[in-house]
Amino acid sequence: MLNFISDRLVRVEMALAALLAAAVTLLVLLNIVSRTLGMAIYWVDELAIYAMVWTTFLATSVVLKKRQVIAVTLLVDLLGKRARVWMQLFADLMILLFALVVLVLCWRWLDPVTLAKTDFDIKVFQGETFNFVYSEKTNTLGIKKIWPWFILPIFSLSLSVHAANNILISLKRAFYFKGAS
Repeated sequence: MLNFISDRLVRVEMALAALLAAAVTLLVLLNIVSRTLGMAIYWVDELAIYAMVWTTFLATSVVLKKRQVIAVTLLVDLLGKRARVWMQLFADLMILLFALVVLVLCWRWLDPVTLAKTDFDIKVFQGETFNFVYSEKTNTLGIKKIWPWFILPIFSLSLSVHAANNILISLKRAFYFKGAS
């Protein structure tokens, strides 16, 4: 079941990342044209930056799920097959740990429990916590910054799913090699 969820999630992430990468390209081109014509559209820069940030986080989750990251494998290449499997399991565990730490930090930062206790009243929430995450606005777009920042909890949650799935795969391999030796 976890594999099914992870596979579907990675499809959504890849589609969104591709769409956002195309949007970045179009926004940069629009920026070039508008500046060349002397009619710069200032919010385009900021929107392109946020789209690029979302693209990066979504793509990072995908490559970590697919284990296609750039790595230095000098040590791992010297090991036997069985030890490599255990090293992969260790790497998967570290990725899960990282994702869970980011998820906990996002939970503390966004403080959804206190937000719910204040009946989702942002002003009361701010008064109780001095946390202005839900009301800060972007410089030129004028939207609340929580929307661009929301990629962090999305990323950490999806990465947790992918890492847990990869751990199960690594465990199966590890025990396969254990039984084969």
